Amino acid sequence: MRAEYPEFQTLVVEQQDRLLTVTMNRPESLNAVGGGMHEELEEFFHRVRFDNSVGAILLRGAGRAFSSGGDVKGMAATAQGGAEPNLGERAGGMLQGAKNIIASMLDVEQPIVSAVQGYAMGLGATLALCADVCIAAEDAILADTHVSIGLVAGDGGALIWPMLLPINTAKYYLMTGERITGKEAERLGLVLRAVPKENLAEESLAVAWKLANGPSLAIRWTKTSVNKILRERLNLLLDTSLLLEFSSMLTADHKEATAAFVERREPKFTGR
Repeated sequence: MRAEYPEFQTLVVEQQDRLLTVTMNRPESLNAVGGGMHEELEEFFHRVRFDNSVGAILLRGAGRAFSSGGDVKGMAATAQGGAEPNLGERAGGMLQGAKNIIASMLDVEQPIVSAVQGYAMGLGATLALCADVCIAAEDAILADTHVSIGLVAGDGGALIWPMLLPINTAKYYLMTGERITGKEAERLGLVLRAVPKENLAEESLAVAWKLANGPSLAIRWTKTSVNKILRERLNLLLDTSLLLEFSSMLTADHKEATAAFVERREPKFTGR
């Protein structure tokens, strides 16, 4: 059955034969996952899994970046606003929404190839790395930057980085927010392949077409089998890591970090 896709505001969905390309399309914000993109990605992943006309999916970003991750300026406005009377409702909504986008992506049976150029930061890095195959430009920049703004790496970073790297290596990058080039990410095994940026479109398309034109049931069921490992890890840790991430949103360090980001200065952390 072929799925119907709504008129997305932040995504461009294009199909050619059995290859479906979805482009995150907020280039003015380096494809930050705001302005409704979070909800639209969740909706897209939910719908595409039932689309039998799709053999593979290519996930990419418009313009100079794959995705810069969460909307830090929006976080700053929230952080400076102080305590909220509906704190429990906000926590529940955030936890469910953050869990849904990762779970819905893992539920997609068709293979997903991500093509990473420019920045893939925070949630952007999670989306890139949760794809089944990640192809990066050699000069791309990947990082889980949650700790840089005083937050726990809870919305998928704690799930996927330790699955791709030795655990202490993953903890180092998650605890520091240190940036990695695409070339270094290939050396570490974080991405499958790093290529010159001018070759990224060609290389990622070649991989996506190979999967799209392969034996679809064998490919889907192989992915489903391996993704049982990721689903088990998701059930083990995501609720806890997201709850801790929300708790860190209430800290003075997060408030200071987001203010420093907006004011373009170095934050001064106090451990509170």
